[in-house]
Amino acid sequence: MSTAKASAPKLFPTADQTVGPYYAIGMAFDGSEEIVPAGSAGSIVLSGYVYDGNGDPVPDAVVEIWQTDAEGHVPAVSGSIVRKADSFSGFGRSGSDEEGHYEFTTVLPAPTEPGKPAFFAVIVFARGLLARLHTRIYVPGPELENSEFLGRLTPERRATLIATEVPGGLRHDIHLQGEKETVFLAFN
Repeated sequence: MSTAKASAPKLFPTADQTVGPYYAIGMAFDGSEEIVPAGSAGSIVLSGYVYDGNGDPVPDAVVEIWQTDAEGHVPAVSGSIVRKADSFSGFGRSGSDEEGHYEFTTVLPAPTEPGKPAFFAVIVFARGLLARLHTRIYVPGPELENSEFLGRLTPERRATLIATEVPGGLRHDIHLQGEKETVFLAFN
C-alpha cells in the first residue's frame, strides 16, 4: 500500500467565449431604455448606431449607459429593473435594431466637478466580442477643453468620444473596429 498522496489533477482555465449571440437573454427588461419618461421635463434622446469593422450595422448589440443626474450627482437609488416614481437610477440598456440603432430617453448628465466635462459611461455587448467594451460619450461643450483624458488623444481619436447635438438630444455612433473605431477604455 502506497502512503504517497495522490496528486491533484492540474486545472486549466476555461477558454474565453464570445458574449453572444445569447447575451440579451436576462439583460433585457421592459423600459430599460427609458431612464426618464419620454416627454418629461428636461428629457432628451441619446441615440446612435453601432457599426462593425466593415462599417456594417450591428443588429443585436446591447448598449448600456451609466450617468449622473442633471445636477451632477451620482445616483444612489436602486431602480434599474423596476423604475420607481420620482427616482433616477442613471442606468439603462438599449438593444440595437436591424439597422444597428440604439436609443435612450434620459436627461443631460452634469459634471461631478465644476468645469469638468459631463459624460455617459458606456458598456457595449455584441456578438463576437470576448469581453464587453467600455467607453464614454461626452456631452459637447467648452468644458471638454478641461479634460486631461481627452487632452491626451489626437483630435481624430477624441472625436470618437464626443456626441453631436441634434434636435431633441444627442447622437453618438459607436464603431467597434476599423478606421473610425471608437476609443475603448481598459477596465480591470
